[in-house]
Amino acid sequence: MGTRPFRWRAIRLPAVHSTGLLTDHYELTMLQAALRSGTAHRRSVFELFTRRLPTGRRYGVVAGTGRALDALESYHFDDAQLSFLRDHKVVDESTLEWLACYQFTGSIWGYGEGDAYFPGSPLLVVESSFAEAVLLETMLLSIFNHDSAVAAAASRMTAVAEGRPCIEMGARRTHEWGAVAAARAAYIAGFATTANLQAGADYGVPTRGTAAHSFTLLHDTERDAFMAQVESLGRDTTLLVDTYNVAEAVKTAVELAGPQLGAVRIDSGDLGLLAHQVRRQLDELGATQTRIIVTSDLDEFAIAGLAAAPVDGYGVGTSLVTGSGHPTSGFIYKLVARAETAEPDAKLLAVAKKSVNKISRGGRKYALRRLSTAGVAEAEVVGVGQPPVDDGDDRVLLRELVRGGEIIGREPLDVARARHDAALAELPAESRKLSRGEPAIPTHYLGEDRSANTSPFAS
Repeated sequence: MGTRPFRWRAIRLPAVHSTGLLTDHYELTMLQAALRSGTAHRRSVFELFTRRLPTGRRYGVVAGTGRALDALESYHFDDAQLSFLRDHKVVDESTLEWLACYQFTGSIWGYGEGDAYFPGSPLLVVESSFAEAVLLETMLLSIFNHDSAVAAAASRMTAVAEGRPCIEMGARRTHEWGAVAAARAAYIAGFATTANLQAGADYGVPTRGTAAHSFTLLHDTERDAFMAQVESLGRDTTLLVDTYNVAEAVKTAVELAGPQLGAVRIDSGDLGLLAHQVRRQLDELGATQTRIIVTSDLDEFAIAGLAAAPVDGYGVGTSLVTGSGHPTSGFIYKLVARAETAEPDAKLLAVAKKSVNKISRGGRKYALRRLSTAGVAEAEVVGVGQPPVDDGDDRVLLRELVRGGEIIGREPLDVARARHDAALAELPAESRKLSRGEPAIPTHYLGEDRSANTSPFAS
């Protein structure tokens, strides 16, 4: 019987035109109850922050702002979504009528993407009616919790890499669209490139890639595989040398590509020992400029352990896209102030949660980073009800993102990447330690009476 050529049919997922249902059921039931009670239109202030950093972390990294603004722009309820809510009796008809006209008309301020943050930092301040703001809770938290977790892990990795490039390679270790967001977040925090083409297409993250072990195994010999790759991609390609015998593979690679061979990749074994052996072999073969790239379940601790090895770059996958042990940032989204009535000029009242171990601090927040005369960060200063006074050396942290429903805070990804570099440069040197410890700087609050208070989130 003759063989038939293998054919596959691509299944295209439907494009997401509305982000309205990226929320929890209870957001809508709260909305319905608030509309009925007459409190839904009270002016309100919500804030996104964390009570504490993940254990052992000295700082966090803000990521996801650009994606959140995109999601906000698409936040409405289309006919299909309204039909779903009606068919499943999630909310009543009057609430559905309100949702059909939903458009965010409030204002949002936030820390710049790529900046560092600490316990209690008001990363996002959302001011609008209760009804408009409460619906955004789950969507904002899901974006910032994921992206900031990846960015924090990436920042620790690039810090200990000490200028050696890191390559994001984690797409096959997480959700397919989570991988795209992770590549974006990693780039903000200093990763040089990604293997994820969708991240390149969507966000302009530089992409790189060569070959896997399957390519070598496809060919009759390793020499045949290397020859095919060099002839197709050029001498500057990266050859994977640990499929069979590393020393033999390196010898073959240089024979075929010559001293112009771009790089070799090691993906298994004792990476530090092998890197020394391969470097010595490459130099003896005259390939003194050929780089050594290492992969294989790397995290920030493994990268730090390779600091003395002759490694020129790191490929990181699983640990990066899962936040290196902390896949979420622990952000929460809390109502901190609301008007006495629904009247436009009604007085704002500070409100706060007092639950044991889950307290929040009421009042609209403003933040700046207190810097020394040498430009070194000394404290996160948060004003409650009014901005703290800049003594001349400080840096205001909140920037306007949305004004009256209009998005005004979009910026190129490279701006966020540069902000991350600058934010880390101003932190104390101990912030880069991988050992467990307290946040690199304390968080202090200035109340309405201008008296300083130590943050309850600082521990």
